[in-house]
Amino acid sequence: MLTVLLALLAAVANALASVLQRKAARDRPESESLSLRLIWHLLHRPVWLAGILSIIAGFLLQATALSHGELSVVQPVLVMELPATLLLASLVFKSRLGLREWGASALMAAGLAGLLFFLSPSSGSTTDVGGLLWAVASGVNVAVVAALVVWASFAGPGARKAALLGVATGCTFGFTAALIKGLTVQFTQGFAALFTSWQLYAMIVTGAGAMFLLQSAMQAARLLATQPGLTMADPVVAIMWGVFVFGEVVRGGVYIVLSVVAAAVVATGVVLLTRSPLLTDESGRNEHGRGEHGQGEHGQAEQGPSGHGQRGRNDR
Repeated sequence: MLTVLLALLAAVANALASVLQRKAARDRPESESLSLRLIWHLLHRPVWLAGILSIIAGFLLQATALSHGELSVVQPVLVMELPATLLLASLVFKSRLGLREWGASALMAAGLAGLLFFLSPSSGSTTDVGGLLWAVASGVNVAVVAALVVWASFAGPGARKAALLGVATGCTFGFTAALIKGLTVQFTQGFAALFTSWQLYAMIVTGAGAMFLLQSAMQAARLLATQPGLTMADPVVAIMWGVFVFGEVVRGGVYIVLSVVAAAVVATGVVLLTRSPLLTDESGRNEHGRGEHGQGEHGQAEQGPSGHGQRGRNDR
């Protein structure tokens, strides 16, 4: 129960961080995407710094939860970050969430909860993971993230780029969670063992990389484009680490079939959410309302929903 509670609190903290960082980054130009200039400008915005504090709080809550429970239990609970983010975003950006958005979010949450229940992973061990397995698993994770970033760089501005960067960010956060889990064993051996562990420094690097990708994802388009992939990829990657690397045992037989059904429910929720008018620019609304004289946030006339000649930063 304590593990689940800590994970839920971490999800709320992460949701608040996403909203605050989106609020800080939404008016930055497309040319700053995947650029250190974006970070430099954001460093001068108090709302962005508040988002960073929320991320730190979420990290500490997550690390505490991981020290008490399995990786493939803690990370899926963090799926509650999505409905929390949608609710907070609707309050901050004064936008209305319809039945499609709430229904899709509920499907995603129910599907991931079902996936966790049907698999019912048991406790694994990070002490039995050899260096070669760590290297192979880490290499695969990094390669997937790199492929997603390259894909996003060719996707052009808008919701598709934000969605790809969101998935890449989620995969990176899942990797970071695996490294944190690896550190929990080192922590029990004292601070000396902790600071001589390679996982600590790898976690710092991957955490910084995840933050960089997150800022670019938040800048690319509105939260409803970024958040689904970010929220889903994290627990999925964590479950794979837990099962294939840390040896957490899952139930087989009919439960595998039910797990596939639960995953299909998650995919259905994602499809419904990505077809939302709030993502396809059919709503005609910005997160923060239209500018004066029918202009967008950069003072230029907004285009129609056809997708041709649209600015990638309209954030409808």
